[in-house]
Amino acid sequence: MSSYSPAETAEKTGFSIDTLRYYEKIGLLSGIARNASGRRVFSDDDLSWLGMLRCLRETGMPIAEMLRYTELARGGEETVQERLEILQDHDRRVEDQIAKLREQQEQIQWKIGIYQGAFRETTLA
Repeated sequence: MSSYSPAETAEKTGFSIDTLRYYEKIGLLSGIARNASGRRVFSDDDLSWLGMLRCLRETGMPIAEMLRYTELARGGEETVQERLEILQDHDRRVEDQIAKLREQQEQIQWKIGIYQGAFRETTLA
């Protein structure tokens, strides 16, 4: 299994080193190994978990809900149903966001069409 310094982890995940520290401090990351000099060393599993956290965060999941999901994930098989419910609820919110963005995109495209029509009329005259 590979190991990564905090700088390498930040580069691979897109999280800043400060965010990695913060996530560890609040409990979204745990069990991060340390090398002989006491510096954090991240594993492939850590990077995979950070990928999930990035997905949840970028799709709008609040930190408190991410913490709840993290706690449940550490709880083993008996928490699968609760984790499923959290992800299903979040998925519904993401679907709602996508639908709203599609509506807004349609309005933008409508306006683009108006401007393109006006531009064509002035260049043809």
